[in-house]
Amino acid sequence: MIINKVTLYSHAWDEMRNFYVDVLGFELLSQTDDVFEIKAGESVLEIKKYHHKEKPFYHFAMNIPTNLFTSAKAWAKSKVELTREDGDDEVYFSFSDAHAFYFLDPSGNIVEFISRYSVSPKSEAKYFSAQNVLCISEINITTDEVRDLGNKLISNGVPVRNGEAISDNGLNFMGEHEAGSFLLLGPRKRRWIFSNKESEIFPLSIVINQQLDISMDGKGFMELKPVKHNQPNSGKNCC
Repeated sequence: MIINKVTLYSHAWDEMRNFYVDVLGFELLSQTDDVFEIKAGESVLEIKKYHHKEKPFYHFAMNIPTNLFTSAKAWAKSKVELTREDGDDEVYFSFSDAHAFYFLDPSGNIVEFISRYSVSPKSEAKYFSAQNVLCISEINITTDEVRDLGNKLISNGVPVRNGEAISDNGLNFMGEHEAGSFLLLGPRKRRWIFSNKESEIFPLSIVINQQLDISMDGKGFMELKPVKHNQPNSGKNCC
C-alpha cells in the first residue's frame, strides 16, 4: 500500500505552515488562504484550516532512509524538542525491525520519523534534510466502529498486517508489511506512545494507491470512493 496524500485539519494553520516550510524545510507545493500542501517524499501532506472550536490532532509517521536515522534525529533535535517515553527519546521496534523518534508540531500532532530496516532504502546523502523523507508511512484512523471500518478496508484491498485478526480495542496496522506503509485503525482513548495524548476522532482524508479516497468525518464514519483524478505522486513504493 502506498499513501499518496493525507489531508489533516489544524486550528493553528499559520504556525503549521511556518513550522513545516520555514523551520523544517519541506517543499511547499501549493498554498491558498486556508490550505497548504507540502512534499513528503513520494507523498503529499495537506493541511486545512479548522473553523470549529475543537483542536484536531493526529498521529502520522514519515519513512526515512535507514542510514540517516542518527543524522535525522540530530537534525530534528536542532529544530524541535523530541518527546520521550520511559526516559528515552527514541525506540527500536523489534517486530518490524525499525527505529523511530517523535515530536509534537504546532497542532499537537504526534509526528514520528521511522527507519524500517527491512523495507526502507538507504540514501546517498551524508546528512539528513526534509528532502530525504521517503513518504508518509502511517496515519491514524480513529473511530468507534473499528471492526466495521476494518472490514470495509479489507474488502477494498487493505488487509490487516500479516493477516492478523481485527482487534476492537487495539491498534490495527492496515496494509502489507513489505510496503512499509500502514493505516492505523483503532478506537478512541488509546494513549499514543511518546505523548500524553489519547486518540480522538477528527475529520481527515487519505488517498492510497492512487485508487482509493478514504474520508472520515468528525464522528468517525468512513466513506470510500475511487480517485477521480491523478495525484501528484509516482505511485511507486517509497521503500
